Amino acid sequence: MAIDITNHKCPACTGPLHYVGSSGMLECDYCGSKYTVEEIEKLYAEDEAEAEEGFAVNEEKKEKEKAEFEAMGMEWSEEEAKSMKTYSCPSCGAELICDATTAATSCPYCGNPTVIPGQFTGGLKPDLVIPFKLNKDQAIKALENYYKGKIFLPKAFKEHNHIEEIKGVYVPFWLCDCEMGGSAMYKGANVRSWREGDYDITETTYFNVMREGKLGFEMIPVDASTKMPDAHMDAVEPFDYSELKPFSTAYLPGFLADKYDVSQEASMERIEGRARNSIKSEMRNTVRGYSMVTTEMENFDFENKGVKYALMPVWMLSTKWKGQNFLFAMNGQTGKLIGDLPVDKGKFWGLFAAIAAPLAIISSIIWILL
Repeated sequence: MAIDITNHKCPACTGPLHYVGSSGMLECDYCGSKYTVEEIEKLYAEDEAEAEEGFAVNEEKKEKEKAEFEAMGMEWSEEEAKSMKTYSCPSCGAELICDATTAATSCPYCGNPTVIPGQFTGGLKPDLVIPFKLNKDQAIKALENYYKGKIFLPKAFKEHNHIEEIKGVYVPFWLCDCEMGGSAMYKGANVRSWREGDYDITETTYFNVMREGKLGFEMIPVDASTKMPDAHMDAVEPFDYSELKPFSTAYLPGFLADKYDVSQEASMERIEGRARNSIKSEMRNTVRGYSMVTTEMENFDFENKGVKYALMPVWMLSTKWKGQNFLFAMNGQTGKLIGDLPVDKGKFWGLFAAIAAPLAIISSIIWILL
């Protein structure tokens, strides 16, 4: 089988390389050597070209096998068709099993960072990337601080070996330049009250308020992975776009990465919704000087000015507790975090009983005395 992945190894000692945000370089944990992104790009250019070619050959072979299988009157299972893919680690020969969107991972046997360049060929290649700025230790510390003070959190969530499972993931995003324009009609009202003799008088004056306008937006972000909950990805925004860089696979070693599996077209509804909410809010904020305001009519038009494909850094911990999924996510550039946390009902009811029992006794004593 043609080789379709590459390992990023230190040229000095062949140890695994990983990108370090604080230095902006790829570093080797074994010998301490450091390399610029440009040096690694140049060093691995030939390997990545061969891997891209091998990826295409293996994909073609897979499609041929599928066609032959179906010609025999048999069908692939849903899981096979989706599906999981296997690769051979160039360093140790171990079999790596990934899902269809995985673009970067690490070999669990030799630890070498593994990149699948074929996932970024042609139109699948990202335009931009924001490299990780915060490392794993910083992500773990942020998570530990997030847990502090949460007395009903299950003990398993506070254990260090559990927190160590946090992973750095480059999440695919669409960044859309667009324009939203339109008009809105509001009804404003001013209320005035006074007293004349024995009467309380209230006067309400109504006004028709018209607004028209247009807003331009640069790089509205929406995540392009079905694996990532939209609410969590929205919550860790914003990213600092001043640190966007032209995409290079040299930023990926040491982290996981996925290619998009939600198309631009499928993401447009979310993008348009975010733009619409912004212009509605801005337009409504210009209607001032009234006691009450109600929206009567809104009409907006969306214009797509262009979309870029980018990878954004996110630290993630996904786990289960009593059949429920819980997800922690932290912006790998700014440190902003969001997390779902379970409640240990045993602790909750134990504390409730500890508080309720003395209160019941005190209440009984007061009742007797009264």
